[in-house]
Amino acid sequence: MARPNSRQTLKDYCLRALGQPVVTVNVEDSQVEDRIDDALQYFSNFHHDGGSKMYYSYPITQEDIDNKYILTDPIDPSIITINRVFQSAFNNATNNIFNIRYQMALTDFYGLRSGGAVLQNYTSTMQYLQTMEMILNPEKQVRFNRTTNKLHIDAGSADLYAGQFLLIEAYSVTDPEKATEIYSDQWLKRYTTAIIKKQWGINLSKYEGIPLPGGVVFNGSKILEDAKADIEKLEEEIEKRFFGGLEFFVG
Repeated sequence: MARPNSRQTLKDYCLRALGQPVVTVNVEDSQVEDRIDDALQYFSNFHHDGGSKMYYSYPITQEDIDNKYILTDPIDPSIITINRVFQSAFNNATNNIFNIRYQMALTDFYGLRSGGAVLQNYTSTMQYLQTMEMILNPEKQVRFNRTTNKLHIDAGSADLYAGQFLLIEAYSVTDPEKATEIYSDQWLKRYTTAIIKKQWGINLSKYEGIPLPGGVVFNGSKILEDAKADIEKLEEEIEKRFFGGLEFFVG
């Protein structure tokens, strides 16, 4: 099956790519499972299709305020990183239907349709109001640690209250069991095959130079060397395709 659609079919594909059943691939099943986990983890961290931008609505509790952080596990345990918490979610008196922007738009609606000077004045005023809001009520900074799953919001006690809803922009891992097309990704198939091959080489290298009946000698070091070269090439491909060769950190 050249287009795997499950974990098992991906495993079967990779082993066939390494020569099985014509060649015995000396890798135990649990080792294959571990290497598939490694490949999926790398895919979710660095591949463009490994994560999805998501938006979450979350009501703050008094426990969150007392802790001074929000645990993201109850929101979504697959969150990779958090980009921002939208400013409009905070207790801001200018973010309602009675604010200056809304009233100006409502009052000048028919004038705005005519364009010209009215539209230019409206645009200039909106830019001015936006600048003033950035100065008087700057964007709240957020900090997120993936290992502890804690979201810290650098805001004062007056900005947060129990029952307030936050709108969180984050990236979460794409679940391959729900998006089974991941298993047929060309890069993932090659990468999974390469790291299983590396495991094969590590296993055989322990018996390097031991002669077998018929004069056969294991050459695990060659398999290991080839696998490492394949892995390096594939990881460089990801770096160039999605990050332009720049160093990238997740978390």
